[in-house]
Amino acid sequence: MNLSAHHRIPRRTAATAALVLAGLLATAAPGATAATAAPAGPGAAARTTAAALAAPDIPLANVKAHLTQFASIASANGGNRAHGRPGYKASIDYVKAKLDAAGFTTTVQQFTYNGTTGYNLIADWPGGDTNQVVMAGAHLDSVSSGAGINDNGSGSAAVLETALAVSRAQLKPTKHLRFGWWGAEELGLVGSKYYVNNLPSTERAKLSGYLNFDMIGSPNPGYFVYDDDPAIEKTFKDYFAGLGVPTEIETEGDGRSDHASFKNVGIPVGGLFTGASRTKTSAQAQKWGGTAGQAFDRCYHSSCDGTSNINDTALDRNSDAVAHAIWTLSAGTTEPPTGDTYENTADVAVPDNGTAVTSTVTVSGRTGNAPAALKVGVDIVHTWRGDLVVDLLAPDGTVYRLKNSSSSDSADNVQTTYTVDASSEAANGAWKLRVQDVAAQDTGYINAFRLTF
Repeated sequence: MNLSAHHRIPRRTAATAALVLAGLLATAAPGATAATAAPAGPGAAARTTAAALAAPDIPLANVKAHLTQFASIASANGGNRAHGRPGYKASIDYVKAKLDAAGFTTTVQQFTYNGTTGYNLIADWPGGDTNQVVMAGAHLDSVSSGAGINDNGSGSAAVLETALAVSRAQLKPTKHLRFGWWGAEELGLVGSKYYVNNLPSTERAKLSGYLNFDMIGSPNPGYFVYDDDPAIEKTFKDYFAGLGVPTEIETEGDGRSDHASFKNVGIPVGGLFTGASRTKTSAQAQKWGGTAGQAFDRCYHSSCDGTSNINDTALDRNSDAVAHAIWTLSAGTTEPPTGDTYENTADVAVPDNGTAVTSTVTVSGRTGNAPAALKVGVDIVHTWRGDLVVDLLAPDGTVYRLKNSSSSDSADNVQTTYTVDASSEAANGAWKLRVQDVAAQDTGYINAFRLTF
């Protein structure tokens, strides 16, 4: 993270938020009225779109393996990975090789600063609407005094591993995905400014959002979310609410990292941060754990910012949040599950703070038991999903809990696909999705329920 400060820019309008949210809403689970048959009637085409699957868990071990490589690169190159030093170019080469092998189209962008050559690395995932680009990035350079493992190997490694997860899943997003690793951030956001300033205005207009990740594994961590674009902010807040982890608005790094380069030209931005040199308060320590009265990162911009300067829990949570945002904001889907699909798209009202209701799918003509990976597609429209308890009921009455209620889950709608081990259940019979609203003041309905065998 760069030390210089920049003035805040007001949030973008609600219209911009709605544009980004349109991508979110594309994740609605599909529906049809009969097994494998296309439904008729209004809205049928939307309901038959492949359901967006949840983002995969990003393996912490993989992210840390990248950090180990960054540390080794620094050790072999004078102890740092700073602009103009051989350790930075070696870091670019390492990340590029991983992405090339995974099927990305990579571009190394050169610029000159302080009389030395700097590099940005841009990686595009094939497919998606190139008129709507979701981009995630992190600065790859360190300061000259150390290896920069939290600042910012942590963000660089999480973005890299998320990109590799996109490849492993062969994700087919609605929007085009792009990833970036910036040079010379520590010298004043030089690399990201160069990238943005050299984008034609027509290309800038295609960027529907830029997500920035700078210092996401601080050893005494906080959980901070950028309060810039409302829809991107909500995506991250909803994710952490689902974990039961409270968040705060990020202020320490505002304008001091690469998102500022994008925000300054009107591109919607968001991101995550776990804290730098500011001191964790008692209230924050009570909320997040860790040590009050101590900096979030005592090794900020110091030689001790090595592999031991990482909180594994924070790095793991934030890496998963990176993937969640990429999957969600790009409306990514994998190929529809193979097998036979049985669906019910009849709307069922869910009473506010009332009794449970059900939607039924009848399965017939199959032999044996249900699969060990039964896909349960759920599309519930609701104004506060934290009120909802959702179960799958097998034909013999066995209950499989899909979702608990949570007072901290302040988002709307439940639109996802769950996987249930139903191998002990007979396949044929009446399967039910049971939904109950357990708190007052919010309303909704079951829009669709599907099973894929």
